[in-house]
Amino acid sequence: MEFNKKRLARSELIGLDVKIIESENRFNRGLKGKIIDETKNMFIIKTKETRKKIIKDQCVFEFKFNGKNIQINGKSLPIRPEERIKQR
Repeated sequence: MEFNKKRLARSELIGLDVKIIESENRFNRGLKGKIIDETKNMFIIKTKETRKKIIKDQCVFEFKFNGKNIQINGKSLPIRPEERIKQR
């Protein structure tokens, strides 16, 4: 079964590599790192230099999973991680 955007949006995102493609905050564009924690409205991303708190609904994210890059609009992710996983 092919892993698509819908399945990725419903799975565990902590531990995935992520890049911010678009953001309302211009300083976040191009930011790369690993998701180390998640809340309903934010990702905490560990970059090479620091940890950043990123508001989900202001960004378009590119996740690296199984060698594929999958883009997801953060507006489709504002749900608690434990509730999102239950939606499977």
